[in-house]
This record gives sequence, C-alpha cells and structure tokens, in this order.
Amino acid sequence: MKAVTASAASKQKVARLAFWTIVVAFVVLGLKAVAWWLTGSVALYSDALESTVNVIAALAAFWAIRVSHTPADQDHPFGHHKAEYFSAVLEGVLIVVAALLILVEVARAWNGPVNLDEPWTGLAINCVASVINLLWAQLLIRTGRAERSPALVADGRHIMTDVVTSVGVVAGLIAAVLTGWSILDPALAVIVALNILWQGWHVIGSSVQGLMDRAVDKDEHFRIRDIISANSRGALEVHDLKTRIAGRATFIEFHLIVDGDMSVRESHVICDRIEEALKAEIPSVRITIHVEPDHEAKLPPGTSAVPFA
Repeated sequence: MKAVTASAASKQKVARLAFWTIVVAFVVLGLKAVAWWLTGSVALYSDALESTVNVIAALAAFWAIRVSHTPADQDHPFGHHKAEYFSAVLEGVLIVVAALLILVEVARAWNGPVNLDEPWTGLAINCVASVINLLWAQLLIRTGRAERSPALVADGRHIMTDVVTSVGVVAGLIAAVLTGWSILDPALAVIVALNILWQGWHVIGSSVQGLMDRAVDKDEHFRIRDIISANSRGALEVHDLKTRIAGRATFIEFHLIVDGDMSVRESHVICDRIEEALKAEIPSVRITIHVEPDHEAKLPPGTSAVPFA
C-alpha cells in the first residue's frame, strides 16, 4: 500500500511539474520575443526561436509523462514507460530544426548587419527570462533524476543549454553595443545555432539509448547483485543477471539455482524475499526470477553459498 501511495505521489509531482513547465515556457518565450522586437537583434531572435522549441517540447513532455504513467494493459503488458523517450527524441529533432532556422536568418543578416534599437532594455528583459529559465531548469533536472523521468531531465537540460546560450548572447551583444561592431550580432547567432545543434544531438542520442533497452550503469549493477546475494539464503547460485531501463522503471531478470529436491513453496519464499528487498531499494522495479534445479548450475559443486556465475 505504501508503494502504491508513493508511486501515485511521484506521478502527481512529475505531472504537475510538466504542466507548469508549459506555463514557464510561454512566459519566457514572451519575454524573449519582446526583447527581440525592441532590439531587432538576430542573436536575440535566435534565442527567442529556441524558446519556441521549449514550448513545443514542454507540451510533448506533458503528453508523454501522462502516457508513461498509464497502467499496463493487454496491448502493453510491460507498461508505457518508454513514452517519455519519444518526447525526448522529438525535443532533440525540434532543437535541430530551430538551429537550421537560425542559420537561415543569419545568412540573410550577414551581408547587412543593422544597428540595434533600444539594446539595454532588450538585454535587461532577456536577462530576466534567463534567470527564470535557470531556476526552472535546475528544478526539472533535480526532480527528473529523483523520479526517474527522462522527459523532465531532457527538458531541464535543454532549458539549461538555453540559459548558457542566453548568457553568451547577452555578453556578446553588450560588446557589440560598446564597440559598435554590429557584425557581432549575426556572429553570435551562428554560435547559438551550433550550440543548439550539439545539444540536440546529445538529447537524441541519450533517448535512443533508452529505446534500445540500455542496462543500468556498472555501480547500480553491482548494487543489485549485492542485494540479491544478501537475500538469497537457501539458494545455491545466481547467474545470468540482466537489467534494462525503460523510463523510470528498472527491469531485472536472473536465474536462481536451488536444490533439486526443494519444494515449490520453499523456493517461492526465497524469491519473495529477494523481490521485497529489491523493491525496497529500487523505485519502480520489475523483477523476473527463473528458478532452476541444481544441475543447471554454472559453477562447480561446493562453491560458497549463493555465488554469482
């Protein structure tokens, strides 16, 4: 009952953050659009365009998170956890599209850079938008990691890249205003576009790894082994431990060797003990244990209790 309550609370927390991310994205987009409108800067245009991607990505993440929390059904017996990866892939693609649109605008402005209108007001507004983004990105990344939500983490990382981009744009435009070198404006936009492309590639690559059933990292793998070993009293051996991550869920599968004369009831007690220990330590875990008789063991007879093969 406690596990169910914790899961429901986690679901509400992630969904609530995803919804407010949409609101924050619209607010930031509005501020950056005003900054671009006041100045006419191509660099600020590129910054605002990336925020347009943030809005679309936030909507996609909200949808994906709702789908990922849908209970398993007949057509999806293992659940809908991977839906969040599709959102992250979409976000990566949108980032790349935004970068290409920025480069098109740069090509138009490169031969005829213009003087900036009301630069200080526009830069001040852009700075306010960047501070909002910074605080929200930190919250998304922290919560996404804690709740095992790829969509929140991807969204947070993208917004954090937007913050870095904005800082560079503001610094560069200040230099352009002070020196009168208007060519710095489209030059900064090129840098923004390249930075966005790099981030888009990273987001897509990370999400594809999730769709490819990536295993847990090495430290987590050994932690799982230790938990199984500590709770396998009565068994002879454990081997073929396999793991995969699907969104916030971790899937664990292994073979448990027991004495061939052990009853089904006795072997089931061992399995229950292992499952309870894993569920207590790893959130949203799914466990499959294959119980086999001692002639299926992979290690020599007489090996110490419950060794891993």
